[in-house]
Amino acid sequence: MEPINIRRLYTVVLIGIVLYLILDVVAQLLPPHYNWISQAESDLAVGSFGYIMTINFVNRGLLSLAFLFAFMGTIRLTGEKLDQYRTGFFLLGAWSIGALLLAIFPTDVPSIPISWHGAIHLVVAVLAFLTGAFGALVLSLKMNGNQSLRNLRRFAYPISVLVVVFCLLEVLIPIVTPHLAAHFGGFFERLFLGTMLVWIAAISAYMLTHESKSVAPTNLTAS
Repeated sequence: MEPINIRRLYTVVLIGIVLYLILDVVAQLLPPHYNWISQAESDLAVGSFGYIMTINFVNRGLLSLAFLFAFMGTIRLTGEKLDQYRTGFFLLGAWSIGALLLAIFPTDVPSIPISWHGAIHLVVAVLAFLTGAFGALVLSLKMNGNQSLRNLRRFAYPISVLVVVFCLLEVLIPIVTPHLAAHFGGFFERLFLGTMLVWIAAISAYMLTHESKSVAPTNLTAS
């Protein structure tokens, strides 16, 4: 079958992240001007210009899937079996699919009682955040056993730890201190999302500038 160009996938990932940041800022600047410190990013998908954030959810899901396939290709090129990374790949895959589902089921801003699609959105968001954070951590830890990826692990692992910390803050603060979450929930969420994207971007950029020369050829035949 036609070869998958790993470098091209990593490039697509970086372009997707830049696009994500642009669309997020644009959505934030347009009416109804949600408060980014107190309100969740999902609120941007509700309103007259909500379609912009909806598109961005799809963008986040697709760039995450592109990263997943690119990293799987990199592991194969190092000669290591994918089975050893299965858990991390599964978790990161759930994070990616979760972003796509968030685009389908909009949140409530706010609504009591909560709507059926708002309930689905909330559950999917929590699961996607947790799987993404721990997927990043698991994959970063696994890099230590791969000689070709040990240099990458030196910065991927610390970033993944921050991802998990910010994710747990985002998930647990509304349970422990609802008052704090009501005022700073959006800020904590953006800390997590930003760090998660930094982890993906850092690995992608590293692969494009360093590892592509030392791991092996950049083309992998799809099976």
